[in-house]
Amino acid sequence: MKASDLFVKCLEAEGVERIFGIPGEENADVMISLLDSKIEFILCRHEQGAAFMADAYGRLTGKAGVCLATLGPGATNLVTGLADANMDRAPVVAIIGQASTKRLHKESHQNMDSIAMFKPISKWAQTIVAPENIPEVVRKAFKIAEREKPGVCVIELPEDIADEEVHGVPLPVTRLRRPAADHKAITQAVDLILSAKNPIILAGNGAVRKRAAAQLQRLARKTGIGVVNTFMGKGAVPMDDPHCLFTMGLGVGDYNNLAFADADLIITAGYDLVEYSPVAWYKPASKAKIIHIDFEAAEIDEHFPVTVDIVSDLADALWQINEELNKRAEGRLPLFDINSRKKLRDTMSADFAAEKDDAGFPVKPQKILWDVRQFMGPDDIVLSDVGAHKMWISRYYQAQGANTVLISNGFCSMGFSLPGAIGAKLASPDKRVLSINGDAGFLMNVQELETAVRYGLNIVIMVWVDGEYGLIKWKQQDAFDGRHSKLEFGNPDFEMLAKAFGMWGKTLKSAAELAPALEEAFRQKGPAIIAVPVDYRENRKLTARLGKVSIPM
Repeated sequence: MKASDLFVKCLEAEGVERIFGIPGEENADVMISLLDSKIEFILCRHEQGAAFMADAYGRLTGKAGVCLATLGPGATNLVTGLADANMDRAPVVAIIGQASTKRLHKESHQNMDSIAMFKPISKWAQTIVAPENIPEVVRKAFKIAEREKPGVCVIELPEDIADEEVHGVPLPVTRLRRPAADHKAITQAVDLILSAKNPIILAGNGAVRKRAAAQLQRLARKTGIGVVNTFMGKGAVPMDDPHCLFTMGLGVGDYNNLAFADADLIITAGYDLVEYSPVAWYKPASKAKIIHIDFEAAEIDEHFPVTVDIVSDLADALWQINEELNKRAEGRLPLFDINSRKKLRDTMSADFAAEKDDAGFPVKPQKILWDVRQFMGPDDIVLSDVGAHKMWISRYYQAQGANTVLISNGFCSMGFSLPGAIGAKLASPDKRVLSINGDAGFLMNVQELETAVRYGLNIVIMVWVDGEYGLIKWKQQDAFDGRHSKLEFGNPDFEMLAKAFGMWGKTLKSAAELAPALEEAFRQKGPAIIAVPVDYRENRKLTARLGKVSIPM
């Protein structure tokens, strides 16, 4: 068969249902082969958007999202989206075209070493140098992308290789079983838990994957230990569970940050240092011991002195700890009274609700997020772009379940949320999907509104309007005694912008209009825009209460 036909059959064997991308001349053979496949090709308006769609799709399905681009500028346009997916641990396989192998050795049109470019931002990147290699390369790419910790793999297919004749069949896809934890490490961890006086758990990005959240909740309830989550660990323990101590990472003086200063044992579950540096929450003077549980060994950091390093499938390691506690502490469980954390929960819960009835305009961030949380169901999905609004979402918008709040906080790329919402809606068509953006990040991938319109996807895009790079201003003001560089910009008329794309849109004129606007937006047959003028004077008031903003931009 033709090599491009074999390539597509290998994608089908991997369970690929959709590919996001923009084709070019050099991958025309693959595109024609896809016409005879059940795989749906989602034609996008920018390759970066395609990568973000594959990112969100991969996070929610647990299977690698797939994106496609041609060589040269098509490949370079993927870079930011793939870097974001890789550092946020989203499984993605990118397919890129390449010039004929007969001209790769010399200066020629659009010819560049794409694989060298992608290597620093991927787990594996490989050119197919012979058509017989296609089954092995495809199988390896998906295996590496999906195994823990997930990330990006890149397959480059030169145009002349795709056009060759080949005999071959896809390799079988076998389930990968991750290793269990060392029994001595489990024993040491349980020893520390049984001897602790004031333990706390930090749930990171890994805690919302696979079965990890269920086992983490079991550990929290079995022991009575409270759980604080990072921005990307939202929903690892439901917000209504008394063991949930909400999200840490905004201000170094936040209430749950301070709880770490008093802890004598910190258990990190699926925690990535790219999410939130330990220098912001670990106090050497406390001499607290750390149990690190993750798919890979702990990163080396002077502010992260791990006592017990459990390298294992996260869910299995937590299960082993739970079983060991059953054996060694039978009749004494829970070990700690979770009611001792009630004051912390009540204080933060009251803080979340403090502005819920505020009628001021522009609308306060706290009020916006209160109304959004009341409107969205427990399984609905919110995606946050990067900007000042992300800081407010991270602290004030809590989650009922894992993977219901998608935040980029490893690579922190603006422009993620709108295309990510398209990927999320295609992965979870029965759930409401809300993309929350700043006016800066929204315009970075605004062209994907046309994609959402064309596919009739009822995603709602909320834009917080302040006419400047608000987070950069916030950081500069805090660092330079209120001073900031010139950060203002102009905005379109958002209602007219929506109309130009053939979709529903509304710019709010009062705080009272927000809840009705959400109702109307989600009744549309296609996408909808809600523009909300936001009162970012609240930024520095929050800083004054919680200490400096500790999470990087």
